[in-house]
Amino acid sequence: MNETESQIMQIIIYAGDAKKHAYDSLRDVNKGNYENADKEMKMAHESLVTAHNAQTSLLQNEARGKKMEITALFVHAQDHLMTSITEINLIEQIVELRKVVNTLLEGKNN
Repeated sequence: MNETESQIMQIIIYAGDAKKHAYDSLRDVNKGNYENADKEMKMAHESLVTAHNAQTSLLQNEARGKKMEITALFVHAQDHLMTSITEINLIEQIVELRKVVNTLLEGKNN
């Protein structure tokens, strides 16, 4: 595997990892485990940064004149990163809303 392919795989792997952590955060907040939900969301963002850094490296190489072949794998990586970013942004909002709903439900049950 060459350097470009390795960077493409990093985008796919870390974007997927980020999405998994975001969904784990949602699962935890639904159970009322806010501390773990926050940790999972933090890990989601860390993985997203790693994926984004791999993407940035590819873009910088191209800006320096090192052209790369646009493969199906590269397109998949870009798509995977974009959808992960979008889903994480939405899940983050749902997590915050769920905290409010849980608080309101707890107050109603007391």
